[in-house]
Amino acid sequence: MQTAKQNALNTIQQLPDNVDTEEMIYRLYVLENIRRGQQDASEGKTQTAEEVLKDIQSW
Repeated sequence: MQTAKQNALNTIQQLPDNVDTEEMIYRLYVLENIRRGQQDASEGKTQTAEEVLKDIQSW
């Protein structure tokens, strides 16, 4: 299992050499949120679409 640091380094290494810092940070942000979502799903911490729509309607 790779560490968060190793995952970040692997992601950055796959980017083109001319990528800017903002794009690197954005890619890492997206990957971290995907990882968190996958972890939540594996732990059963999810909501149905109906629950989400009900929450939205209460705004």
